[in-house]
Amino acid sequence: MALPKVKTEPSLPPPPSTRPGYRVASRRRVQWTLYVVYPRELVGLELELEPELILGRIAPAFVPHETISRQHAVIRTGAQGLELQDLGSRNGTAVDGVAATSPLPLRSQALVRMGDVLAVVDEPFLGGHEDDKALLEALPGQTAVIARLRQQVARAGPDRAPVLICGETGTGKERVAAEVHRRSGRTGPLIAVNCAALAPQLFESELFGHERGAFTGAHSAREGLFRAAQSGSLFLDEIGELPLELQPKLLRTLQEGQVRPVGGTSSCDVDVRVIAATNRDLRACVEAGSFRRDLYARLAWWELELPALRERRADILLWTYRFCVAWLKERSRDDELVFAPDGAEALLLYDWSDNLRGVQRLVHRLASSQIQGPITRGHIEHLLPELSPAVRVTPAAESPPLAERPPRPSRDEVLAIYEATGGNVRAMARHFGKDRRQIYRWLKEHDIDRSAPPR
Repeated sequence: MALPKVKTEPSLPPPPSTRPGYRVASRRRVQWTLYVVYPRELVGLELELEPELILGRIAPAFVPHETISRQHAVIRTGAQGLELQDLGSRNGTAVDGVAATSPLPLRSQALVRMGDVLAVVDEPFLGGHEDDKALLEALPGQTAVIARLRQQVARAGPDRAPVLICGETGTGKERVAAEVHRRSGRTGPLIAVNCAALAPQLFESELFGHERGAFTGAHSAREGLFRAAQSGSLFLDEIGELPLELQPKLLRTLQEGQVRPVGGTSSCDVDVRVIAATNRDLRACVEAGSFRRDLYARLAWWELELPALRERRADILLWTYRFCVAWLKERSRDDELVFAPDGAEALLLYDWSDNLRGVQRLVHRLASSQIQGPITRGHIEHLLPELSPAVRVTPAAESPPLAERPPRPSRDEVLAIYEATGGNVRAMARHFGKDRRQIYRWLKEHDIDRSAPPR
């Protein structure tokens, strides 16, 4: 049965200035802003955080939602800076999944829940209005760190200098590289190569080409990736995996702007802009001696840092909706994923070690399951058990969590997770927060036959 039909979410929420009645950050210097990210009709609401600020359905910190009390919560200055406390509201307040019955400190990327409204604490972005729709579409997000990245890409794109993109795996470095190339105005193609997949003995042949008969098996000449990217860009992904002994060969080409095919006697000029990417800390690699300092200096004329998803928490739901729209469009479906408040909260509290790839995987499983009605936290944990310990604990918070998992699950729960994980005991252990030996004991205790394939 198909998912319920709802209005499709736009790729980016409209800027706050276009939403009547919404308070926009002023030009005075503020340290933190609260960005509402759920429900979708409130996306774009920003509240400046300051001492003695009461949040609720009153001015100036007006949150227009039926689950918000007139005076819902208050922000005060405490021993650890700004703190949030519930004011006896009807539907409660929490910070990072911890009930704010007593003052809780607010930190960057903290998730605040008031009733069914979810908001993320982040630094304000005062960089002005962005009107480059193509750039916003390529690198979407309302967080200050992504807005600064868009500014850097806009400046670096038209330049000829090499670009180094740094960030964890799955953060979207390929998207940044594609946008840098698009803005470069270069007429040639963008050619991508994974340096980690290059065999050392074929490195020169792959990048610089070879002449016929240069080595056994070279039955015809090959131009190589540098010449294939003539007048364009060459994207060297996972540059940090390039073996140390091969790095001088790449450095020589970058310095001289020439390549010499394997087996050739002369070099030829190439007009190629190099864009490199890595999930390693190349500065640390340089100090450790595993990456050449001169090569790093040659690659990092422009150095763009792409933050992990947990460092731009306000963009998580936006990406979830984008991937959902793309998934459904590819399959000619016109329905949509609708999240219940606790389901959206679970997504926002998870650390997303796989970043955007993890979000894509979750969207695939949720959309494929064709869940009826809003998606709850239980649905998410059932389909993606690694999300189950999805509470990002605040170090200073001593308050008990809002809900704790029962210490001994029932047979039905163990069997449901066993089937959801395809019988993967390691995934079951992550779901229940237990050792794998305990999972084996539960399977035996509940007489669950591991020799039979899960449904």
